[in-house]
Amino acid sequence: MNKTLRIIFGVLLALLLVLALCHVLHSCGVMTKSPVQPQQTDGLTVAEPVLEDPAWMELPAPSLMDKSLHVVTHTAQMQGRLQRNYTILYDEDLYAALWVAYPLCADHTSSGREETWGYDPHVPKLSQTNVNKGYGATEPTANYPNNFYARGHQIPNADRSGVPDMMAQTYYSTNMTPQIQNGFNGSIWAKLEEAVRMEIPHGDTLYVVTGAVFEKYGTDEKVKTIVNKNDSKTLPVPNYYWKALMKVKRAEGKVTDASTIGFWLPHGDLKGHSYADYAVSVDQIEEWTGFNLFPSIPDVLEPSAESQISWISFQSF
Repeated sequence: MNKTLRIIFGVLLALLLVLALCHVLHSCGVMTKSPVQPQQTDGLTVAEPVLEDPAWMELPAPSLMDKSLHVVTHTAQMQGRLQRNYTILYDEDLYAALWVAYPLCADHTSSGREETWGYDPHVPKLSQTNVNKGYGATEPTANYPNNFYARGHQIPNADRSGVPDMMAQTYYSTNMTPQIQNGFNGSIWAKLEEAVRMEIPHGDTLYVVTGAVFEKYGTDEKVKTIVNKNDSKTLPVPNYYWKALMKVKRAEGKVTDASTIGFWLPHGDLKGHSYADYAVSVDQIEEWTGFNLFPSIPDVLEPSAESQISWISFQSF
């Protein structure tokens, strides 16, 4: 190999390394700076109402905060780097995360299951409920007389099955809510979670936000409660669950196009229904929750990206 070819080869190798690094930064959640964690004061958590890093495209915009809300980002080692796992907006009065946001790429997923149910170390235990065992609450439904409430993940363990330390964090109490098992958690919701994993873009990232809703924004709805037999705490049961997904296209490090889709499911026994029947726009989810989702989308792209209601169009993006 002559000198000119060696130079060309070296330049190409350097470009490949840069592209590989960019892929890791986008698709696997490498930390570009240390996460801002809530500060502990006299056993209480003071929530931090700012984005940890504007480059994290999955994060909703900051909301007006009160002392019962906690913004927490969980991190873990992956591929030899400290990487973000997921971020939550946790309401200690409801014992539930109002949203859970995370990047999802192929390297996050594999197979297997590692159950490590327990408390979230970044939120005071008194503000959580004990999920070491099932809630012990039954809920007969039309299709399943022996139905019950499962510990429903918002970020599924399967979305982190390729990284044991990250998967273990999905079993924190703050990621759980009471979810009807038969006809919901074990069926339509699980199928939606599987479909989400199928949409991971090749060599890039799917941005996911999942939420639990007790009342639509600005309404006054009846909320059912159960008693957790592990600690006798009264837990409200979400009336709805939702997911918002985003894919982007990039050129020269900038987002040049974006597509989103949402799913809004009433919480109950939905046997015989398909998750695709509950596809909605991200705009609609924002109206029903009061959250500003995916604020990182360039303003010029936002109107068309967030009004998308076609699951098929999103899949083909």
